[in-house]
Amino acid sequence: MKFQGKAKWVLLLCFVMMFSLLAGCGGSNDKTSSGGDDQETIKLGFLGALTGSVANYGIPGKKGMEMAIDELNDQGGILGKKVEGVYEDNKGDNSEIANIAMKYITRDKVVAMVGDPCTGLTKTAAKIAQDNQMVIFSSGATGDGVVEIGDYVFRNTLLDIYAVPAVVDWMMNDKGWKNFAVITSLDNGYSTALTPVFKQVIDEKGGKIVLEDSVNDGETDFTAQVTKLKKANADVLVFTGYYTEAALILNEAQKKNLDITLVGGDGLYGQDLAKLGKSAVEEKVIFYCGFSSDEPGAETAKFLENYRNRYKEDPDMFSAQYYDAVMILAKAMIEANSTDPKVYKDELAQLKDYPGVSGNTTFRADREPIKSPVCLITIRDGKFALVDTLPVHE
Repeated sequence: MKFQGKAKWVLLLCFVMMFSLLAGCGGSNDKTSSGGDDQETIKLGFLGALTGSVANYGIPGKKGMEMAIDELNDQGGILGKKVEGVYEDNKGDNSEIANIAMKYITRDKVVAMVGDPCTGLTKTAAKIAQDNQMVIFSSGATGDGVVEIGDYVFRNTLLDIYAVPAVVDWMMNDKGWKNFAVITSLDNGYSTALTPVFKQVIDEKGGKIVLEDSVNDGETDFTAQVTKLKKANADVLVFTGYYTEAALILNEAQKKNLDITLVGGDGLYGQDLAKLGKSAVEEKVIFYCGFSSDEPGAETAKFLENYRNRYKEDPDMFSAQYYDAVMILAKAMIEANSTDPKVYKDELAQLKDYPGVSGNTTFRADREPIKSPVCLITIRDGKFALVDTLPVHE
């Protein structure tokens, strides 16, 4: 009898375990469940590098995101629920951001991912987000092929296709620069995507490219490139890479007594540009972006005051765009009366004339942002300074 009772208990335990396994497998063909309206806390996942070569983008972005979340919570949160940021360091690495994106969705149950500032990294995370019906809102990716990944993918940055025509117009008509040198960083997806945009616009507007050359990210000796640049007699250098290489190129130009201005995109927007370039970059580098602290409107002025009081430093484009991304997401959730990405994404796609701290933003039918104005930024006395603002023409 003792053995028989034990056998019945084992049989009952096996039945319970089998039932649990079947119940757990029942949803295996569904998309991974994410956070939503049933959660007590609304979680937003940060995507960005806090260490590594592109940390100059992620660190200020995290600060802007944290400030936005604190302000939302001071106002009662979103739909009466507290907002919480979840922060991990993707180190500028595609495998890292892929792992983090999956953790945010499956473990942390976020309702949106904010970032990354880099196009290639954003694409990696966006594919995972789209497959799992999770909204991802990039605060910096400017290259093509981003929102095309799917209807859960958004961004709020000034796009190269709108900025470059305005910048080339300014170079040719305001500065009188007609002869262009173009240098590309070949192992940098941002750079290889931006160079063809510049080349096409320069050609269309009647400019002449007198030199095309290349570098690789991480190089430190640009003697050969600057030697060729000096012989080319270019009026201006268009460099489509990141701030580190830009600073080192201008350092070498200064050594060779080459007086030339370097113009590029918002990949040059990093605090290390001034630290590495020092006197060589002073008013010798100009890049475009969608934010400047020099001529703020009412919303931006309030943001600047709060940011400076909190962090004892000036914000940059990434601080402002991460901040705006959080606030835009909150607006969409409130108007949709839902924190479920499958519900509020449609409200998000209807954004029109949002007066953010990083400029005015409207989403086109394809969810691509139209932002205005284009801000031209230089380095003056070791700090970012506004050169000019240019209108955006769609």
